[in-house]
Amino acid sequence: MKKTGITLLSRVLLFLVGVLFIAVIFLPLWQIQLDAPQYPEGLTLKIFANKLGGDVEIINGLNHYIGMQTLHAENFFEFSILSYILGAFALLSFLLAIFCKSRKLLLTFFIVFVAFVILTAIDFYRWEYEYGHNLDPDAAIKVPEMAYQPPLLGYKQLLNFGAFSIPDIGGWLLLGVIVLLLIAIIKEFKFNKNIKNIAPILLLSVVFMSCNNKTPQPIKLNVESCDFCKMTISDGKFGAELMTNKGKVYKFDDIHCMVEYSKTNKIMGAAFFVSIYDKDNALVPAETAYYIQGGDIKSPMMGNCIAFSSETAAKEYLEKFNAKNVSWNNLIENE
Repeated sequence: MKKTGITLLSRVLLFLVGVLFIAVIFLPLWQIQLDAPQYPEGLTLKIFANKLGGDVEIINGLNHYIGMQTLHAENFFEFSILSYILGAFALLSFLLAIFCKSRKLLLTFFIVFVAFVILTAIDFYRWEYEYGHNLDPDAAIKVPEMAYQPPLLGYKQLLNFGAFSIPDIGGWLLLGVIVLLLIAIIKEFKFNKNIKNIAPILLLSVVFMSCNNKTPQPIKLNVESCDFCKMTISDGKFGAELMTNKGKVYKFDDIHCMVEYSKTNKIMGAAFFVSIYDKDNALVPAETAYYIQGGDIKSPMMGNCIAFSSETAAKEYLEKFNAKNVSWNNLIENE
């Protein structure tokens, strides 16, 4: 007898997807955090399906001085329709969970939702671009050729403010919708005989990508300054870089400067990168490097420590500089 409809597992997943869509209507979808010395606790703009939340009035007051538009929910037509769109997706999810007799309908639903997410991201970028570039020419503070477009995702420095843009609870729930629908599609179309192993791997991959997107930024020699000693970074053999959990990047002319900066500012959970001595201005994760220190090594701020990507290279320079081997843990604990 020919099988009709989709599996019970897929119907349960579709029902859960509908519940998530309903929850998203009432929860913040996105947030933009602003950090600056004068606001030690930071400012946050929260974006819901139908309104703005967080420190909107304070942010509007700051924007006035640099000529940016003030933020008001009534100025965005998206807020008048987004809740209805999410409600429609929720209703479709429940209807598919009950009546769906074709896996192609399930796939079509997934494609339509992904297309909606992409279009929403494009619209959000368009809004950010206009918001950051269309400035009042009569603003009190004007910086030539300066734009204030917040990042679509991740971190960006805007004058003395660090802007960090990430999904909020609702945004993560929409990511959960994608994962659940993918699991259902993989189950229905049986793309792999080992289907039971794919769902956990997929979920772990999504979590890994969202939590470990830390890639070092190239140091601009003779242009950028050390964030600790304020000296211009001129030698790519000794440089270092620190990236916070929020994606903010600090650059240094000496490994010693980076270690001291992290201790002074009590930065926890950061990603550390160091320049490779025999590959000018090439950064690698600090915990994977091999270090030698002392002897005839002379680094810019007298940390006198250099890093290598291989133990063989470190041994070669060990005798040349009459230095000693040290580990990354030694540097962090003893510097």
